[in-house]
Amino acid sequence: MTNVLKLIQERHSSKVPFNPQRPVTKQKLKLILEAGRWAPTAHNMQNYEIIVIDDKKLLKAIGSIKSQRSEEFIRENYQQLSSSRKELLRKKVGLLSTGFPPAWRDSARLDEAVRDAKPEPLQEAIQGSPTILIVVYDSRKRAPASEGDVLGIMSLGFVMENMWLMAQSLGISFQLKSVFNEVDVERELKRTLEIPEHMKIAIAIRLGYPKSAHTRYIRVRRDVEDFTHYNRFSNKRRMKQEP
Repeated sequence: MTNVLKLIQERHSSKVPFNPQRPVTKQKLKLILEAGRWAPTAHNMQNYEIIVIDDKKLLKAIGSIKSQRSEEFIRENYQQLSSSRKELLRKKVGLLSTGFPPAWRDSARLDEAVRDAKPEPLQEAIQGSPTILIVVYDSRKRAPASEGDVLGIMSLGFVMENMWLMAQSLGISFQLKSVFNEVDVERELKRTLEIPEHMKIAIAIRLGYPKSAHTRYIRVRRDVEDFTHYNRFSNKRRMKQEP
């Protein structure tokens, strides 16, 4: 049996194109959905639905829908970037800037990046994935006494993490795509997929197998000692090793 911590550590976001000719089998897809089914949700509301899209014509139609990166995204994304591997390893949070267009990496060019941002078809986000999962939730409901339905949104995260780890254990690549819930994109997807108006798109998931070997990219995390406090917030003494 795969060690759980090792599985968690090896989980990664697969950003490369997938092989559209190599589908995810129904059996493996069922296991991924079954893992999501057993995720904990606030008050056991299970306030989600998952749309599985594997029809090639429908994937092509969805791929033609265009999305526009917002000014908010471009400017706030810049705040999370490191210009070098050394900087990223020091900060232990965020992303390496080399994965983004040159204008997005330079504070002096952000106005240019916002001005020149062009609509892109969702095909650029799908990247050949033979299966897309779209996670939706009922916006009319919320977890009890949860302002902004924070607990409900957290619950969706549990569902996705369960599915991600199951996919990882099966050797299936997985990537979350937030572009599917942009206002204009969501409107078109609701029409195309006959999603009721009260249902909101939380996120989409690419499933599949890379066309080529996975490209390793630097992954950073804060050390346990960096975020752990003992008994009081002011006490961050290092965790002692057990004898």
